[in-house]
Amino acid sequence: MDSTGYAELEGTIKIIKSNTWPCTGSYKSHTVYLRALSKHFLTSVWLGAVITSLLHSDVDKGDGSIKYILSGEGASSIFIIDENTGDIHATKRLDREEQAYYTLRAQALDRLTNKPVEPESEFVIKIQDINDNEPKFLDGPYTAGVPEMSPVGTSVVQVTATDADDPTYGNSARVVYSILQGQPYFSVEPKTGVIKTALPNMDREAKDQYLLVIQAKDMVGQNGGLSGTTSVTVTLTDVNDNPPRFPRRSYQYNVPESLPVASVVARIKAADADVGPNAEMEYKIVDGDGLGVFKISVDKDTQEGIITIQKELDFEAKTSYTLRIEAANMHVDPRFLSLGPFSDMTTVKIIVEDVDEPPVFTSRLYSMVVSEAAKVGTIIGTVAAHDPDASNSPVRYSIDRNTDLERYFNIDANSGVITTAKSLDRETNAVHNITVLAMESQNPAQIGRGYVAITILDINDNAPEFAMEYETTVCENAQPGQVIQKISAIDKDDPPNGHQFYFSLTAEAANNHNFTLQDNKDNTATVLTKRNGFRRQEQSVFYLPIFIVDSGSPSLSSTNTLTIRVCDCDADGIAQTCNAEAYILPAGLSTGALIAILACVLTLLVLVLLIVTMRRRKKEPLIFDEERDIRENIVRYDDEGGGEEDTEAFDMAALRNLNIMRDTKTRRDVTPEIQFLSRPTFKSIPDNVIFREFIWERLKEADVDPCAPPYDSLQTYAFEGNGSVAESLSSLDSISSNSDQNYDYLSDWGPRFKRLADMYGTGADCLYS
Repeated sequence: MDSTGYAELEGTIKIIKSNTWPCTGSYKSHTVYLRALSKHFLTSVWLGAVITSLLHSDVDKGDGSIKYILSGEGASSIFIIDENTGDIHATKRLDREEQAYYTLRAQALDRLTNKPVEPESEFVIKIQDINDNEPKFLDGPYTAGVPEMSPVGTSVVQVTATDADDPTYGNSARVVYSILQGQPYFSVEPKTGVIKTALPNMDREAKDQYLLVIQAKDMVGQNGGLSGTTSVTVTLTDVNDNPPRFPRRSYQYNVPESLPVASVVARIKAADADVGPNAEMEYKIVDGDGLGVFKISVDKDTQEGIITIQKELDFEAKTSYTLRIEAANMHVDPRFLSLGPFSDMTTVKIIVEDVDEPPVFTSRLYSMVVSEAAKVGTIIGTVAAHDPDASNSPVRYSIDRNTDLERYFNIDANSGVITTAKSLDRETNAVHNITVLAMESQNPAQIGRGYVAITILDINDNAPEFAMEYETTVCENAQPGQVIQKISAIDKDDPPNGHQFYFSLTAEAANNHNFTLQDNKDNTATVLTKRNGFRRQEQSVFYLPIFIVDSGSPSLSSTNTLTIRVCDCDADGIAQTCNAEAYILPAGLSTGALIAILACVLTLLVLVLLIVTMRRRKKEPLIFDEERDIRENIVRYDDEGGGEEDTEAFDMAALRNLNIMRDTKTRRDVTPEIQFLSRPTFKSIPDNVIFREFIWERLKEADVDPCAPPYDSLQTYAFEGNGSVAESLSSLDSISSNSDQNYDYLSDWGPRFKRLADMYGTGADCLYS
């Protein structure tokens, strides 16, 4: 035993100390250390080994009177004890990463009394680590980016591996990093795992992505250590290190001269190997004779230069244009200016092609004037158009009648002279906007359009009249000289200096004793009373003719009648009642009472009409009176029929003969067989009696027939009477006689005559052979 209290004896340790009972332990071929103090410690337990320890009490004489028990963490599940010998065994592999310590308690008991013979001892089993876990990259695989053209040593990304082994014991958890794939472009720091660039001037346009494999190995990278790997995808991000370059030094495009303004002429693009904002560029026309005629813009999606037309092209004026176009990067990186100018130039030549153009008018809009008094055929003005092409084809003119529906104007097809075609009226339409068509004589499909605005000049052709319909009243108590109405006039004409109207009474009304007229000299006039004492009973309405003259040349005039009603007014001169009939109304009945009486009478009339209408709509009985003619009545049944059976419900043979009564009822779901009966002779009797008897017989049959269709069904009978006194003229009835006529030829007439051939033929397959 050494000074530390431990004794070693070839794998078996005995520790004897006061107040404890000695114990020995062995671990296969390894020594197991137990601290025999207040607690026992079992150390140096290797992962997966089986522990064998011996606990022995001094009281144990070896006669089996002592038994040993074990309790604590893992007792009975991981560790078991032999109760006779005190040997302890581990039943499964131990893993330090799952649990590093186990605390157990052991005690020796008297087997008979089950009482302890020694105090309970506690000991701790510490699991000693071995290198059984490889490093792992918990965050892998990694992705990272680094700008292209980065200098050597530029940091890309840091990778980290973890080892589950005990970092405090040996080198099991000490990891170093190395790069297995990715040289010579990248390197990794062995201790930190930082990946860096290893080559300068890596070009994204040459290769934009690299796959690296990084290894982490424990035991400081020594042989026998465990390792783990991860992948790192490194993408080179773009920088503006490539200037734009046109693929060609010159371009040529042909465009027709009829191409509309703002149309696209061409698309050109300068190549730039960069991407994103580094490839954005702008285009501009820096020189050439097409400045002002063309413009160029950039398509943000494709970075193309779009050349469009700003002005109309004219082959006859200019046949070609030359443009000098520059393309330049919008975002230049100063670090790469040494690579050259970040712009390029090219030449674009645009050839204008001649097309057959429609005639062109000398003016886009012609303004003309004509008096509304102009006679038919008056010349208003002239339009002119010419063929802009080199052929200079003659032009013919016409008016688009959609703009001159009333055909007020004509145009000379050769000269373009516009004349009036009918009388004009400024008051109906003051301005006429017409479209003149000019078409080439050689190619009528080429049509040019010119616009003409014809203003109609006014003449004094409308007489003045009252400005409105006046409702003029005069009070019964009006005094002489009292103003009862102020009037004004209007005139449909539009003189240059405005209207001036003159008012006066007509000659026959000038000397009336009731009213007078005063011209106010401002296009208005005032009507005044000349006396008092107006009475409705004497005269309730006065008619005052007023003469109005305008200031036109020549002047026009009109006579307008002002109707003046005599009214009963209140103290303020406000009219209350103007009807003379109010004096003859009964004193005891007011207007409201009369309206109420009239409403009651109308209500009674409506009720009487409603009752009469409802009675007329009642259904009449279906059984017809003897005196009524059945042909004058239609009985309607709202029923859709009895279905498929109903279609064969009637024996049509019976309908053709009144005197045939069916003794037996045939099935309604099959077609009845054709019966051949000899045609009887009938007497001629009135048709209405025959038809009535026929209906009664059918009605009686339907009443007693249990298989008849429902009551509400429409039954159609094809009855045309009893026949003629002259008997039948048809030879088809000869089957009932001894006729020797041969009808075998019917079988040769085809399938449509097969039934007749079967009925009247004499062949072997005849129905009645």
